[in-house]
Amino acid sequence: MSVLRAEWTKFRTVRGWVVGLVVAALVTALLGLLAASGSHTSCSAGPVEVPCPEPPLGPEGQAVNDRFFFVHRSLAGDGSITARVTSLSGRIRLPDVTPGVRKEAAGLTPWAKAGVIVKESTRQGSTYAAVMVTAEHGVRMQHDFVHDVAGRPVGVSKESPRWLRLTRTGDSLTGYESADGRRWTTVGTVTLTGLPDTVRVGIFATSPGAVTTTRGDFGGSITAARFSEATAVFDQVGVDGTAGGAWSHDDIGVTVGPDGKPHHPGRVERSGGTVSVTGVGDIGPSDEGRTIESTLSGVLAGLIGVVVVAVLFVTGEYRRGLIRTTLIAVPRRGGVLAAKAVVIAVATFAAGLAAATATVLIGTRVLRGNGNYVLPVPVLTEVRVVAGIAALLAVVAVFALALGALFRRSAAAVTVALAAIVLPHILATSSVLPLGATQWLMRLTPAAGFAIQQSLPEYAHVVGNISPQAGYYPLPPWAGLAVSCGYAALALSLAAVRLRRRDA
Repeated sequence: MSVLRAEWTKFRTVRGWVVGLVVAALVTALLGLLAASGSHTSCSAGPVEVPCPEPPLGPEGQAVNDRFFFVHRSLAGDGSITARVTSLSGRIRLPDVTPGVRKEAAGLTPWAKAGVIVKESTRQGSTYAAVMVTAEHGVRMQHDFVHDVAGRPVGVSKESPRWLRLTRTGDSLTGYESADGRRWTTVGTVTLTGLPDTVRVGIFATSPGAVTTTRGDFGGSITAARFSEATAVFDQVGVDGTAGGAWSHDDIGVTVGPDGKPHHPGRVERSGGTVSVTGVGDIGPSDEGRTIESTLSGVLAGLIGVVVVAVLFVTGEYRRGLIRTTLIAVPRRGGVLAAKAVVIAVATFAAGLAAATATVLIGTRVLRGNGNYVLPVPVLTEVRVVAGIAALLAVVAVFALALGALFRRSAAAVTVALAAIVLPHILATSSVLPLGATQWLMRLTPAAGFAIQQSLPEYAHVVGNISPQAGYYPLPPWAGLAVSCGYAALALSLAAVRLRRRDA
């Protein structure tokens, strides 16, 4: 305890180290707030700025996409809907070869889907459960936008149609699939708490945009989403239970263009006993907006200051020859290094926590004030992001301290620390390297700890720009931080070994 107190006294009495840590915290906060204040979003209508429409919120509070073409009727109480899907086709917008000449091709995006659905209402974001066929992921059962259960990995065609059924019993909904309409396989059962007695049941089709990735002129990758639509042909559609009213249809979530007409509308066509449904859009979580971690753009600059202070905390004693005095006073050399690590970690964590808290709380308000939509996250996720950034800075400080003790030269230790942490992060987020290379960088280097700031989960049934450039990391948040901790522990162990063998 006396060693810890002595090292804390050393740190707080050297004005340069304390000021350096305060400056690192201020840089982290100020750069983040400056970036937030410079971010403006509006959907202008002539000279008047109009706030952009916000995405709907799902039953669990997430921002969601809820756009599809819905052919439906009411169902009171328990019952079921059954339909056979005989084909699933579509078209995708391609880059125009001739300017002004629209180019399209037949095809489907991997998560184009169609099937049967029970939905609380036609309001966007309302609770639902659906059983569907997809273009490349077989039969699935999904509910409330973020939940997905895989059925059989089969496709659908005229030669091999797929029967789908969704049965309601109270708040419980069970999905089934069948190849012949006689032998049924359960896909899954879900509970939609608070589902009203009367709901909408029917058939639907939708198709998320086709995501294309191309190589940039200077390396890296460029991701773009292009229009696509899906058309499903249904027959043998039937509702069991107390169904009311005639079949109707709605283009859920369709946007209206400046000319007052729907933009990329869906449609339904009936012929005899078949129903052809065409839909555009997606049913799933949305990442269209700013994230809370986007206010933390100053962390990288603040981290550089932390590295410098942590390195000087140990190399200063070597430079002035004071390390010998310290080791004479404290024969247990490992205890000296451990005490230094605890002091720099706690001091950095406190400074980082103050900076991250202020930046996120104030920065998100600034973003909203500038017309930006900030994606909502649970309170615990927000706490994890803020505390996680502070923990990352503390781990980086320990890593830099260990390098200082290992190399005993400030320039060498700072250079290696920045090359190990800052450089991989810059390469991974600046479209310089191919996606595969950036993923490995963020798995294997100390920069993996930046994953702690990811606030939005990655969902298997959502296709998009899933890369560090877009704020998605290849490791889960705590796993990424654990990698950084592993490097800090390794460096600290090597430094302790060297300290035991040689004074200076």
